[in-house]
Formats: sequence, structure tokens, C-alpha cells
Amino acid sequence: MNSLVRVFVSVFAAAFILMGVAAWLNSSEGYSGGNTLTIYNWGDYIDPELLDRFQEETGITVIYQTFDSNEAMLTKIEQGGTSFDVAMPSEYAISKMKEQNLLIPLDHSKLPNLKNIDSRFMNLSFDEGNTYSIPYFWGTVGIVYNPELIQGIDFNSWDDLWDPRLRNNILLADGTREVMGMGLNSLGYSLNDTNEPHLQEALAKLKQLSPNVKAVVGDEIKMMLANEEAAVGLVWSGDASEIMGENEKLDYIVPEEGSNLWFDNMVIPKTATHVEAAHKFINFMLDPEVAAQNTEYVGYSTPNKAALALLPEDISGDTRFYPDAELLKRLEVYNNLGKRMLAHYNELFLQFKMSLD
Repeated sequence: MNSLVRVFVSVFAAAFILMGVAAWLNSSEGYSGGNTLTIYNWGDYIDPELLDRFQEETGITVIYQTFDSNEAMLTKIEQGGTSFDVAMPSEYAISKMKEQNLLIPLDHSKLPNLKNIDSRFMNLSFDEGNTYSIPYFWGTVGIVYNPELIQGIDFNSWDDLWDPRLRNNILLADGTREVMGMGLNSLGYSLNDTNEPHLQEALAKLKQLSPNVKAVVGDEIKMMLANEEAAVGLVWSGDASEIMGENEKLDYIVPEEGSNLWFDNMVIPKTATHVEAAHKFINFMLDPEVAAQNTEYVGYSTPNKAALALLPEDISGDTRFYPDAELLKRLEVYNNLGKRMLAHYNELFLQFKMSLD
């Protein structure tokens, strides 16, 4: 019996020591305690120097994780395995997160820098009153093109993509809403249209584009366009800015029929365990100097009006990425279509891709 007791005590002591070591390791890496902040963001979507600065100024240890799609982000937060304190979903994902009760309301009294956000980008349909979200970056969907390779086509209209001179010379971003939206906009319909005859009409028109489409691709679209592997690409404006930085021959335009106005936003997920620190971080990112530095690093358009005044004229005055009020009127935010209609959109997009062979 004494030997059994000794064995039990030894095992218990060893387990206790291991637990202590594990706790120390977690603490040393910032995964425990109340002085941490876990951020969930798109890849390469913040200046790392700002994370260091936030840690130095606040003493809060930042744990930074990335996702590559809104769907992946939603799944991770729904599962609840990680306590994300701040996340950066797009506008249609926020609608879904609100429906599923995955967000914590923001305390605006803890966000004094909120006054720096341009009022045009506040109180939008996906989050009226900005109860759950604050704009982080914004932009458009449009066309990157190489004027030297497209024989005088100006792309003022989406219909220019159907020009037979562009055979096998167009790259499309692999996005259901973006490609279907292009098809719908080219017909004068809303990119949130759910009318079945309109959707079928858009699919039929997209299939007519097939001879001109070289490929439907993901992130590699940036490298391929910069390397002139195709003359034209359907892309997000932030990607366009990056591509044009690599190849100065390229230009970007949003066709006159209109397009998507998108927003990525800062939210506090229901998984958050450090809500106070989350508010501090959001307010930090809303500081004009911080937002301006982040904008220059990322290359996307800032909704921070005060930060815009601090940016060089070649950035803040570039109407391709900061369009005038007239164009903004023709842009639409993606609505949450609901699971059934989104699945239908995906099915139509798949039918289009199958037509490419």
C-alpha cells in the first residue's frame, strides 16, 4: 500500500510540475493572463511596426493570426476554439455575424478617435449606427489593364471586356460575387440582384466572355498581371494598387455602369476575452498618424479623413482609388444574400468556370 501511495504522489508531483511549466511557457508567449490581445486579420494587412508600437505604448502583448477568406474567418470564430479579441471581416460577413450573434457591441465612448472617420463611410446598411463595426479599409472592384497591350480599349464600360480583340487575354479574380456582379452590372442590374431571369441572363453573358478569359485565379493574379502574362484583369482596387506598383505601365478603372464598394472592418467577436484591450487597439488604429502609416504600408484606401490629410498628394489625390462623389453614387455594397441564394450564386459561378475549358 505504501508503495502505491509513493507512486501516486510521484505521478501527482510530476503532473503538477508539467502543468507549471506549460503555464509558464504560455505566459511567456503571451497566451495567458489578462494583458494580451489576439488579432485575426487578412494576411499582410497591417504594418508590423504598428503592432510593435501598440505593444510598447500599452504594455499589451499582441498575438497576431491571419485568414485568407471571410468564410474561413467565420468558421474559426463559430467554432470558438480561439479567443479572438479583434477581427477584420468584410461588410457582408458582418451581416452574417450579426445574424449568428457572433459580435459584441462597441462602446463608442472608448473610441474617441472615431471622429476621424469620414461620415460617408459611417452608418451603412450592413451595420447601421456602427453598433458592431468600424471601417478599416475600403475600395472598389474594377479593371486593371495594360494600355500597350489592348489596342486602344479604354474600359469605360464593362462591355469592353467582351471585345474580340481580348481573346485569351483576361484574368478574373476567383470571386463569386465579383464575377457575377460584373455580369449583372454589365446588363444594368444590381450586383445584389436575386431575380432569376436576370441571373440567368448574366450567366449567359458571362459564358459569352469565355473566349477572352485566360484563367480564373487567386492571389497569383497580381504577379501574372505585373509580369504581363495577360493584358487585363478583374481585381480589387487594393490589389490593383499593388500590381501597378510592380508595373508602372498598368492602369485601373471602374466602369461607368458601377461596381462594388467594399469595406473591411474592425469588430470585437463574441469570443473576445480582452474587450478593454480590443477597444484600445481599435482606437489606436483610428489615430490619424497611425492610419496614415498603415495606409502607406498596405496600399488600400483609408476611410480615415484626418489620416487622408497626412498622406502624400500622389496617394490622397489619386481618383482611381479615391473616386469622386459622382462615381461613389454608382457603387453598391454587397448585401448578405442568405445561405440559399449565395449557394445559387456559387452554382452559377461554377457553371461559368466550367464553360472556360
